[in-house]
Amino acid sequence: MENTPEMTDCDAMNVATVASTSSGMPVPPGPMLKNGFDAAPGSDATTFTLPVSFEKIRARLSQPPAEPLKGLTADEMPTFRVNVTGVFLVVRAFGPAMIEKRRGVVINVASGRALEGAPKGGNYAASKAGIIGFTKSLAQELGSRNVRANVVAPGYITTRLTDVLPDDVRTTMLERTPLARLGQPEDVAGAVRFLCSDAASFITGEVMLVDGGMGM
Repeated sequence: MENTPEMTDCDAMNVATVASTSSGMPVPPGPMLKNGFDAAPGSDATTFTLPVSFEKIRARLSQPPAEPLKGLTADEMPTFRVNVTGVFLVVRAFGPAMIEKRRGVVINVASGRALEGAPKGGNYAASKAGIIGFTKSLAQELGSRNVRANVVAPGYITTRLTDVLPDDVRTTMLERTPLARLGQPEDVAGAVRFLCSDAASFITGEVMLVDGGMGM
């Protein structure tokens, strides 16, 4: 890790979970909080800060393909702690209030990579696929309590990470996206907003791709 890694805020461990603001149920201390993730002080939202070195990620993406399975090591487990365990913890915190009130919506953010795989990124794809499996299970378990659970799976979205990617990587992203542009955070937010609305009251257990057509 470089001396000055950039920091990125991961809302509820990369999970967009919508809960009743009157539930008054803070996220209980769990394994994540004991492994270097701290909730933002004085915040009602569950916000964590995760160190990410964008230069390191850019260097890895620029490398030629590695030998098969070479990158699958125990060092990749933090990806699962963030993407999978983080989801469990948030649902554990807010789920009981939703069940009690017999209303609620859970929106988890996965990735298109969960459906199509990710060369040199099997750990990431597997963790995001875990989110989809867990969310579908939630939809089946909580549906009779009037609680819906869905997944938003973004494609290539403009972030601080894409800003530092090499030009050839960005070009490949655009070539793979039929709409020929990167998505914006607002595109993902719009999908989440729809799934939380009454217009989606009969939708549960679904995976909504927000990827400019890449996954069709």
